[in-house]
Amino acid sequence: MLHTSVHAQAPDTTRFLEEVVIAVNRWEQNLREIPNRVTKVDASLIQFQNTQTAADLLSISNQVFVQKSQLGGGSPMIRGFATNRVLLVVDGVRFNNAIFRSGNVQNVISLDANIIENSEVIFGPGSVIYGSDAIGGVMDFHTKQARLSINDKLSVKGDALLRYSSANRENTGHLDVNIGLKKWAFLTSITYSDFDNLKQGSHGPDAYLRAEYMVRENDADVVKVNDDPRVQIPSGYNQLNLMQKVRFRPNSSWDLSYSYHQSETSRYDRYDRLILKNSQGNFVSAEWYYGPQEWLMHSLQANYITPTGMFDAARLTVAYQDYSESRHNRNRNAANRNNRFENVKAWSANLDFDKKVSEQVQFFYGAEGVTNKVYSTAYRFNINTETASPLSTRYPDDSDWASLAAYLSMKVNLSKSWLLTVSNRFNYVYTYAKFDNTFYDFPFTEAELKNKQVTSSAGLIYSPAERWKVYTNFSTGFRAPNIDDIGKVFDSQPGNVVVPNPNLRPETAYSFEAGTAVIVSKSFSFDAGVYYTTMDNAIARAPATFNGKDSIDFDGTLSRVLALQNVNQLYVYGFQASIDWSLNHFIRLTSTYNYQKGREKDFASGLDSPPTHVAPAFGSTHIIIDRKRLMADLYANYNGEISYENLAFSERADAHLYTKDENGNPYSPSWWTLNFKASYRMKKLLTVDAGIENIFDKRYRPYSSGISAPGINFILALRARL
Repeated sequence: MLHTSVHAQAPDTTRFLEEVVIAVNRWEQNLREIPNRVTKVDASLIQFQNTQTAADLLSISNQVFVQKSQLGGGSPMIRGFATNRVLLVVDGVRFNNAIFRSGNVQNVISLDANIIENSEVIFGPGSVIYGSDAIGGVMDFHTKQARLSINDKLSVKGDALLRYSSANRENTGHLDVNIGLKKWAFLTSITYSDFDNLKQGSHGPDAYLRAEYMVRENDADVVKVNDDPRVQIPSGYNQLNLMQKVRFRPNSSWDLSYSYHQSETSRYDRYDRLILKNSQGNFVSAEWYYGPQEWLMHSLQANYITPTGMFDAARLTVAYQDYSESRHNRNRNAANRNNRFENVKAWSANLDFDKKVSEQVQFFYGAEGVTNKVYSTAYRFNINTETASPLSTRYPDDSDWASLAAYLSMKVNLSKSWLLTVSNRFNYVYTYAKFDNTFYDFPFTEAELKNKQVTSSAGLIYSPAERWKVYTNFSTGFRAPNIDDIGKVFDSQPGNVVVPNPNLRPETAYSFEAGTAVIVSKSFSFDAGVYYTTMDNAIARAPATFNGKDSIDFDGTLSRVLALQNVNQLYVYGFQASIDWSLNHFIRLTSTYNYQKGREKDFASGLDSPPTHVAPAFGSTHIIIDRKRLMADLYANYNGEISYENLAFSERADAHLYTKDENGNPYSPSWWTLNFKASYRMKKLLTVDAGIENIFDKRYRPYSSGISAPGINFILALRARL
């Protein structure tokens, strides 16, 4: 099979031949003609699995590993890369911004999983089409489109959802309504979710239990005994998502769409910091939470599809995004709460063209411009006197990050069986920050980086038969330093402080991939691929000095000085495989498996260790029944162990997140869960979904996560189509 997502619908052994993927070159393309691995998760699978967030949506492909520091989050890992080394795209608009960090990034939850029409994951460097950050892969989300009426009559359609999940007492309500006319269409969507504290499983390491927690009572920080140590207090939050789309198609040549997205969470606690204790066994933090995370996007897309001498189709996408987030922390028994606020305003424009010059040759080309303005403010608040005082900001206020690029991609049919794709992109990235010496005597007043980068890719596909594809691909990727890299001052871990470094260079990646996909018979297909990626000038935290000192005071704590530096070289290799076997006309078995390994060498110290974001081996096996009105899926998810010897140095420093091995060292144990989902279409317009996740109530914590996964979880959802 040439697509590797696990679909819940009935098997179709020829479906892959017509599969299209928009994200690979920004235009629809047959999956047979793509020389690298791509996974597509469609709306039917998203609805069937009843994912709570967009982060959970990515994990159901069973080829993207998702880390969580708290319930309100989810940071995807792809082929050993994560955070600001993977790229998120929403309806063709770049979602990453200038303060995406090397630590775990939780912004993906801003997207509403209930309005995702499909999600595509492109594995390996995607910098040729998408520019900086797309080293490990690209996750492209396509939201529901406003639908025109198929005739001259008014068309009104809609979907409604009510869902409850027991593990965190989730209550979600969703409604979307589409009004379609011949030339105009309007789509309105609203989703509200409320999540209580997450309950973990009964059987597993005691180290994950929450025996006690901190509260504020009678003007004092008090330790409370947890009545149920499986409940992870505090972890609950709520979220509201709104979307409005307007579409206008005046004639067969033009198709115009305007989209508005708005998302806002409540404040949510950073669970991994709240469970941290010092050497005396006392909690370090009394409070550590993120303020409301807000995201707003306006985008306008114009499609022109009348062939000309220069192009067959053209698309202009212009967007404005506004991101707001904040961090608030207070140490135990301290009077002062530190409050830091960030706001990013991002503008982008993409112009893309498609031109087929002959039956053998087709071109895709275009240009992109992106600019980010970063604002950062802060203040310290005394909870006893209720007075505010100045505080150092996380980033240099009023900073700039911008990117200009042009790309050209060519697809050549060398013969009936051979296809060649070649792509190149030129990128110019500008980063500027001005430093305020009020709190720190920086040895510099400003940082200005001007980086130029050329990235390339070449892929070759051999299809000896319609049901067989063999491919190889070589590609390069890069990540230019952003404002987070060059200007941030923050505590990476208690007792460590990261200071700015204005002399960073771009990271450059080189990747090779080879694979095959074969439909062996009408009932059985498989695909498999191997890859190897190496990265030069890798940016990582390393010991540094600040005005000649190796330690400074940060928020009242003497902290060792670190800085992001181009001191590392890393490589990652692995393979991915899947099968699809139709046992009969209504029973189907699918399975996926992902294996990755890597090393990261620190040239400053000479030490090497596994990279932080190389996930353990993981996969999933499903037995799917689809008969008449009933669909059912019995499946197992499994995850390998990462021993202490194979644990990244940065993860060893966060030992409180892990359980201990027989030698008392932190490690990430293997785990597996058994799960069951079912969907029954009661009437034409009403569907009942039910499920039991983690049937055996396992207590486990996915690698690098700061919060345990849900224990046994009962799900009930009612869906109505209006």
